[in-house]
Amino acid sequence: MAEFAGRDAVIVEAVRTPIGKGKAGGALHGVLPVDLLAHSLTELVNRAGIDPALVDDVITGAVSQVGDQAVNIGRNALLAAGFPETVPGTTVDRQCGSSQQAIAFAAQGVIAGAYDIVVAAGVESMSRVPMGSSVLPGSDPFGAMAQRYPEGLVPQGISAELIAAKWGFSRQQLDEFSAGSHEKAAQATKEGRFDNELIPIAGLTTDEIVRPGTTVETLAGLKPAFYTPAYEARFPQIKWEITPGNSSPLSDGSAAVLITTSETAKRLGLRPLARIHTSTVVGSDPLYMLTGVIPATEKVLQRAGLTLSDIDLFEVNEAFAPVVLAWAHELGGGPASALPSKTNVNGGAIAIGHPLGASGARIMTTLVNALEQRGGRYGLQTMCEGGGMANATIVERL
Repeated sequence: MAEFAGRDAVIVEAVRTPIGKGKAGGALHGVLPVDLLAHSLTELVNRAGIDPALVDDVITGAVSQVGDQAVNIGRNALLAAGFPETVPGTTVDRQCGSSQQAIAFAAQGVIAGAYDIVVAAGVESMSRVPMGSSVLPGSDPFGAMAQRYPEGLVPQGISAELIAAKWGFSRQQLDEFSAGSHEKAAQATKEGRFDNELIPIAGLTTDEIVRPGTTVETLAGLKPAFYTPAYEARFPQIKWEITPGNSSPLSDGSAAVLITTSETAKRLGLRPLARIHTSTVVGSDPLYMLTGVIPATEKVLQRAGLTLSDIDLFEVNEAFAPVVLAWAHELGGGPASALPSKTNVNGGAIAIGHPLGASGARIMTTLVNALEQRGGRYGLQTMCEGGGMANATIVERL
């Protein structure tokens, strides 16, 4: 294997659709998810100017692999995109981090010499394939695992409530963070900072969910989204502060990233945008579920030989506002630190949307472009995931 020594993995192109509302009236509801993903794949190779026959594999993240997203959507979408039949495809599920994991798998394959050129992508149409629809009536996906947690695990919204209670975040803090996400995303949209990454589809040219002018006052009128008397009795510490306004919304979208080696990029005349420096994944407490971003960040920095101060931009998926606030508190020394000013600078999932399987690739696309626009060197992306996991990836702009 000596001939593979010294190989690297670089991103040479990255695209995403605008994110649509994940409900029947959303702009992308009429687009089948296989076609939603095919659009990103087509535009990716067209922008890169490469022959799709050169692609060694397409690795796609998708969470609800049932109904319109069943039967290996990664393979079906590449055929729908007109790729040669010789190009294989697979679909992976690491919950919300599925396409970030696809990027990690792609980079690992390139570095190991298994691939020369690979696409890492993601898709989710939450309007057509509702979250949780893969759990069929009468089915039991947990089996003996349930014996390990006899009191029962909880939905992510309750995990977010537990995090808010543990770290002592007030409703005001959560709503301030969420209003800020909309403000940043609206400003980025107005200034054209997303233009380079967006590939319009079905008449949608910008992210549909971003609400300019969102204020703490408007968010304050929303009611708690996850309250039940049973959970109130079980968790008396919860103050019931998680609402639709400080949670990520149901969303539709797709994204794709083209990964190769520096050597192959040079041979084909492709410009590397960023090198995939280090990636890792961790497990965490499945009750709190969403706190894995904290140890994942610590682990990826340790493996990279870098510190927080070395990172120019952070992307922490805004599944719920307390996830990012707890991450910043634990790693940055509290809200007064400099960390928030470098985090989700163009807004995050609360404003832009969170199309589960697509979000990892969407965020990476946004991060690579933001590094380019701001002249930064290192970017760090991390995402919490269902079941208590988190991915973290560091990229270096080239």
